[in-house]
Amino acid sequence: MPEELMADFIRWLTSITGAEYTFVVKSYLTIIVLCLLCGMVGAMVVGNRMAFFSDAMAHCAFAGVALGYLTVLWRDGDKEMATWMVPLVMVLFGIAVGAGMVYVRDRTGLAHDTVIGVFFALALGFGAMLTTVIQQQSSVNLETFLFGNLSLVPEADLVYLCGAFLLVVGVFVWRYNQFMFASFNPSLGRTRRMTVTFNNYLFIILLALVVNLSIQAVGALLINALLVVPAAAAANVSRNVRQMFWLTVAFCLGSGLIGYWLSTELTITVHKQSVGFNPSGVIVVVCVLLFLASMIGVAVWNRFAPIFGGKVFLRPRHSHGPGDPCSPDHPFGQCP
Repeated sequence: MPEELMADFIRWLTSITGAEYTFVVKSYLTIIVLCLLCGMVGAMVVGNRMAFFSDAMAHCAFAGVALGYLTVLWRDGDKEMATWMVPLVMVLFGIAVGAGMVYVRDRTGLAHDTVIGVFFALALGFGAMLTTVIQQQSSVNLETFLFGNLSLVPEADLVYLCGAFLLVVGVFVWRYNQFMFASFNPSLGRTRRMTVTFNNYLFIILLALVVNLSIQAVGALLINALLVVPAAAAANVSRNVRQMFWLTVAFCLGSGLIGYWLSTELTITVHKQSVGFNPSGVIVVVCVLLFLASMIGVAVWNRFAPIFGGKVFLRPRHSHGPGDPCSPDHPFGQCP
């Protein structure tokens, strides 16, 4: 079984690294895979202005969990089947929700945030209808679902994350340039006979896969932070899309590793009681601090760079970074 091979691999890593606990090694391995995934996808989420879109998909995962356990109950409540059936239904439901939002937006002409609100309400309402099913048929803890718990990530979920990572890498190698055109300049993409609509839906499938498989690790409320904040920090200090992509991956991975390490080392004492920190929350706070540091760093650089003959980071007043079609640094041209 893949999860047994993963468990053996984690024990082997624990032995060669000299770590005291296997769950620590598993947590670090989960963070590395998760942050690489979120970094690759997050660069396009921010570049395509889909922050609220990905947030809605994360919150819709609750309905996917409920539907997954309803499917298991329909199959006579096979607990062993739930280990793969629930993630599968979650991903399929997320893909359906994401594709539905894009389809309705294109067909009705409604504002993007309005369409997101409609599907957000539908998914949360459907999930609330089936909370009894979740309580009776699963051991899902609502707090874990919302905020995640890296120490309790099952080996099976880590296997799914690794599989998703390989899939995303393969798709990006295959269609990265077309993704860029579809996201940042679809009109130019169409003139070059690129299937922009297909690329948009394919990216939605990848986003649904990443969001729903990451819920167990960082929680529904925090996964969007990993998708958006490192990419926003990278957009502050990047001069083109390629730099933004690689810096997003680096910032996300660095924030994840530093945040988890800080959560294991830092405690506060309140009334003589030691209080620890949730790793997911610390990781997100580190991401935000990195974003603030990028803003300050660019401001300082722009202030002193001309003195030493350096180039400043030029940004139009309404620019959204190197992915903005109106940016002078955009690889596909400027606004007319």
